[in-house]
Amino acid sequence: MARRQTTGMWTSFITWMDERMPVTETWEYHLSKYYAPKNFNVWYIFGSLSIFVLVMQIITGIWLTMSYVPTGEGAFASVEYIMRDVELGWLIRYLHSTGASAFFIVVYLHMFRGLMYGSYRRPRELLWLIGMAIYLCLVVEGFLGYLLPWGNMSYWGAQVIVSLVGAIPLIGADLMEWVRGDFLMSGITLNRFFALHVAALPIVLIILVFLHLIALHHVGSNNPDGVEIKQNKDENGVPRDGIAFHPYYTVHDIYGVVVFLFIFCVAAFFAPEMFGYFIEAPNFTVADPLKTPDHIAPVWYYTPFYAMLRAATFPLLAVPAKFWGLVVMGSAILVPMVLPWLDKSPVRSIRYKGMASKVMLGLFTISFLVLGYLGTIPPDPFATLLAQGMTVIYFSYFILMPWYTRVEKTKPEPDRVTMR
Repeated sequence: MARRQTTGMWTSFITWMDERMPVTETWEYHLSKYYAPKNFNVWYIFGSLSIFVLVMQIITGIWLTMSYVPTGEGAFASVEYIMRDVELGWLIRYLHSTGASAFFIVVYLHMFRGLMYGSYRRPRELLWLIGMAIYLCLVVEGFLGYLLPWGNMSYWGAQVIVSLVGAIPLIGADLMEWVRGDFLMSGITLNRFFALHVAALPIVLIILVFLHLIALHHVGSNNPDGVEIKQNKDENGVPRDGIAFHPYYTVHDIYGVVVFLFIFCVAAFFAPEMFGYFIEAPNFTVADPLKTPDHIAPVWYYTPFYAMLRAATFPLLAVPAKFWGLVVMGSAILVPMVLPWLDKSPVRSIRYKGMASKVMLGLFTISFLVLGYLGTIPPDPFATLLAQGMTVIYFSYFILMPWYTRVEKTKPEPDRVTMR
């Protein structure tokens, strides 16, 4: 009897809510009656993991701001206070710092899945562009947060990156001073980076993620076969090759989150510095404008682009090499945005594309990983030459795509999704 009364009260409450806000309609549209392809594989879990890590970063970030002091005199000391004196402060700090690397790992894997299965192809061009906007926002967010510990590596790393703005002809010097808010990296720079990191960029990220999900649920999810399940529906209008996202994929994603948390917690508890790749050794000393670290390099998730920046070693058209390095680095980050208009293949998925697409995607992946390593080591002639070659391969994947996707021999796509 009590259970029946509880059920009746819940039903009445939902009815009352539906009269004032489309709760049930929203639930059905985005979860219980949103039909996703039934052949999702492990590559399709990284989108949900990205949202999970974003929520975790926001929560841990809020807790850190309660004890952090965004001033040149107090920033490093407040981080030490969090690590040593705040109850479980060390754990919150390491969850946040490890979470930054985890965020980029799952986002890079999510983007790689899009490259493999053609998730940028029509009608998902806008979905891809919003996703790229999320990535760009994440890049800026990570850079702004990189300065906040006010350690010596974060200070000098941010100094190097900001100084790149000075390479822009005519306006570079004034623009660099405007970004820093001072003639040098100072407490003013730290304070404005802090404001952008904890307020402006998270709001933009949340809005973009919301738009990404809206666009995804409007056009429908892609799948490993690249088959549009909306084109084959039964008499009730339900895709024959689709299953309800809830409860099937929500349970599937929860399993993925548990596996992710196991790996993530091992890293956060036993290797939060990850041998200097997550937190560099110089960052355990306070920022010193008079003491430059032996080797300045950004965090690992920026090193592929940093290696491309350093690969530009020659001036062109009377413009210094530093500017062309900035152009190459910026172009490398932005060029994936035009993928929907570069791919001329009659099929979406790598499963049915020709050997040329598979080889080029493999070379692109190798170049990105090699550049990532080269960005972590001091420059030398061989490393610079190798970085230049890998940069050419990186851009060749995009520049040559209209040609090799058009001329290669492809396999026919199936009419319906396959379970493999």
